[in-house]
Amino acid sequence: MNFSTWFGFFAASWAISLSPGAGAIAAMSSGLNHGFKRGYFTTFGLVLGILTQVLLVGIGLGALIASSSLAFTLVKWLGVVYLVWLGIQQWRAPVTPLQATASEEPRLPRRRMVLRGWLVNAVNPKGTVFMLAIVPQFLDLQASLPQQYLLIAATLCCTDLVVMAGYTALAARLLTALRSSRQIKLMNRSFGGLFIVAGALLATFRRGA
Repeated sequence: MNFSTWFGFFAASWAISLSPGAGAIAAMSSGLNHGFKRGYFTTFGLVLGILTQVLLVGIGLGALIASSSLAFTLVKWLGVVYLVWLGIQQWRAPVTPLQATASEEPRLPRRRMVLRGWLVNAVNPKGTVFMLAIVPQFLDLQASLPQQYLLIAATLCCTDLVVMAGYTALAARLLTALRSSRQIKLMNRSFGGLFIVAGALLATFRRGA
C-alpha cells in the first residue's frame, strides 16, 4: 500500500470513527457514569472489537457472515439483544450524584468495561459488512496482504482512540455539571434510550444495505 492510498484510508478512518454509532454511545455512556480516566477503558474494548472485525475480514470469516443468511442473522440478533440490554441497564442505573460517589469504588470493574466495549464492536455484522465494502478498495493485491491488514488495523485503532477519547471526555465534562438526581436520571435514560435505538437500527439492517 503506497502513501497516497494509505492517506486516503486514513481520511476515511476519521469519518468512520466520527460517525455516531453504538461505539460512540458506549464511550459517552462510560464517560457519563465513570468520568474520563475510568470511562476510557471502554474505548480499549472498542478498539479490540475493531481488531476482531479486521481479523474476521482478513481470514475470510467476514465474507461468510455477510454471505450466509443464518450466520448473519445469528450475529445480528446477538448484537441487537446486547445493545438493548445495555440500554435497559443504563436506563435503570442508580441515580447517585457524583459528589456522593467520588470516594467510593466504581461500580463497574475495568475488565468488564473493556469486555463491554469489545462486545459492542465485535458483535456487529453491520461493521463486518462495512469493512468488507471499504477495506478491499485500499488493498494492493500484488503486495503482502497481512502487512496491509496490520496497517489498516493500526490506522483504525489510532483514529478510534483519539475520537472516542473526545466522546468520553465530553460526557465526563457533562457529568461534572450534573447536580441533581433528576438531571442524572434524565441523562441515564437518555443514553439508555440511545442504546435501544442503536439496537433497533441494527435490527433493521440487511446484508444488501
